[in-house]
Amino acid sequence: MIYLLEDDAGIRNLVIYALEREGLSASGFAEAGAFWHAMRGKAPSLAILDIMLPGEDGLSVLKKLRADPLTKRLPVMMLTAMGTEYDKVRGLDAGADDYLPKPFGMLELVARVKSLLRRASASELSCGESQDEYSVGGLTLSMAQRQVWVDGEPVALAFKEFETLAYLLKNQGVALTREQIMDAVWGYDYDGENRTVDVHIRALRSKLGQCEDVIETVRGVGYRIGRGAR
Repeated sequence: MIYLLEDDAGIRNLVIYALEREGLSASGFAEAGAFWHAMRGKAPSLAILDIMLPGEDGLSVLKKLRADPLTKRLPVMMLTAMGTEYDKVRGLDAGADDYLPKPFGMLELVARVKSLLRRASASELSCGESQDEYSVGGLTLSMAQRQVWVDGEPVALAFKEFETLAYLLKNQGVALTREQIMDAVWGYDYDGENRTVDVHIRALRSKLGQCEDVIETVRGVGYRIGRGAR
């Protein structure tokens, strides 16, 4: 089940129709109160949130979802008319896994939703695998626990932020192109722009604090984890 929080009835109905046409169950809500009421009854597999809403806005809803252990890892896409890079960073920093500005195409929306669902499903299937841990400097990432620490303190990362950091650490020392990162984290069929990778890297560095420099920019190529990784 996918929950859509969008106050524009026209957009809400169109998105629900597009998702259901692809065989995905979806429910729409015009305001946060109805959304929270539905959440108490049944948690969705993914949530799509508009930012500009009457009453409680989408960013506030997102922060509450991330603060609740039951929905901390729920895939969340922000669907909003606020399309500047600053707005994207705000949404990603608050814990969003993806960000689609209006106006948008339904095919792209559905493709991104499917990609998020596939990634979440793959993450659940891997929970039974033996623990893989990566460290560099004061940064530690545990695949089994899906947790990151900086100098022993836990750091809350959005779904795509964690996947991006994990992919870099798995290939530590290797300069990875933006296209390689996009394919590995968003999926080969993702049709978003490469700037998405830069936005996520910027958000990651911000959250990693004094360990931000473990992610090196390789000019003309992309990014890598520095040679101090082990």
